[in-house]
Amino acid sequence: MPFPDTLPIPADVLEIPRALDAAGFDVWCVGGAIRDALLSAPGAGDSLRIAVDFATSAMPEQVQSVFGRKRTVEVGLKYGTVGVLDRQRVLHEVTTFRRDVSTDGRHAVVAYGGVSLEHDLARRDFTINAIAYHPLRHEWRDPFNGAADLEAGVVRAVGEPAERFREDYLRILRALRFSARFGFRIDPATWNAARAAAGGLAQLSAERVRDEWYKGLRTARSVAHLVELWREAGAAAVWLLELSAGVPATPDVDGEPRDPVLLTMLLCSEPVEVLRRLKAKNAEIARAEAVARAPAEPADVSPAGVRRWLATVEPAADDLMALRRLRQGDDPPWTALVAEIRERGDPVSRGALALDGHDLLVLGVPPGPRVGEVLGRLLDRVLADPSLNTREQLSALVREVP
Repeated sequence: MPFPDTLPIPADVLEIPRALDAAGFDVWCVGGAIRDALLSAPGAGDSLRIAVDFATSAMPEQVQSVFGRKRTVEVGLKYGTVGVLDRQRVLHEVTTFRRDVSTDGRHAVVAYGGVSLEHDLARRDFTINAIAYHPLRHEWRDPFNGAADLEAGVVRAVGEPAERFREDYLRILRALRFSARFGFRIDPATWNAARAAAGGLAQLSAERVRDEWYKGLRTARSVAHLVELWREAGAAAVWLLELSAGVPATPDVDGEPRDPVLLTMLLCSEPVEVLRRLKAKNAEIARAEAVARAPAEPADVSPAGVRRWLATVEPAADDLMALRRLRQGDDPPWTALVAEIRERGDPVSRGALALDGHDLLVLGVPPGPRVGEVLGRLLDRVLADPSLNTREQLSALVREVP
């Protein structure tokens, strides 16, 4: 793959390397933005208006001094990284050239000073991520032939694959994600080393694994291929035992942003347990719990039947319909009815009734469980006939409730 003469980096982003260069520091563009621009991947566009990572000879405190407090964010000082805001308030990571001194497979101890760009590129995970571009001199550095692997569609570890994975076992999951995202094959030596090292994935934090799983689901060309890679590499056996073998084709339809929580519900036999293990957010776990305890579809698809279903399953209705759509490949038969019910504002919960518990007390309903019983019976009547939801009619119905 021949390198382009220049990359279209916006002027406000170029201010960052210009300022570091003017202060006497070496600075290069590195990382995923450069890789994706070379691939013309979706998101790169005509110019690099996404976050660009920079590698520099400047130490973190020197980067902070160049840009000042208002434009810098401490995003990873212990790893040599300072976030710098461009004029559009987009955050770009600026990291000091570094090399690994030691690692336990989760965290690396890094050294600065006397470290060159070549040292820095040598510590990166894959050849396709070890390409550097000088945004001012328009020079390229590609010591591990990453451009050739981009052209051939290969994910290949930098140097000795087993060493790269021992340094950080998350790189196994990254290899799977890049393969699924770009449709690349994984170099045989890299693949064999990843499978051999899969047991080390147990050392990773749940949060890092979750983030990688979510990224993979969002970006894979084929979710089915991503699942296959997780299973064949041994990653599923460590973290996602509940991952199903069969995957519907519908998650791969283009045009819709993918919801990783919803896809986890689709792909795993026990999604609540999976999300807990991955330390998902409480709201994400609650979504899966709501789906797990709800009936998947209405008992009948009459307006009253759909209203009763909504009263039972809300707020899981949209997730249930989306899951059904993913499994079957088309909208559930009751989709239009749900839209009509919502558009009309038909009451499907006690809170939507024209009377509340205080009103019932005024009408003579004794306090305690009886209030809830009466509200439930009123809701049942209103679900059958929403026109009954007025204060006058509900007040009359209260006197009829046995």
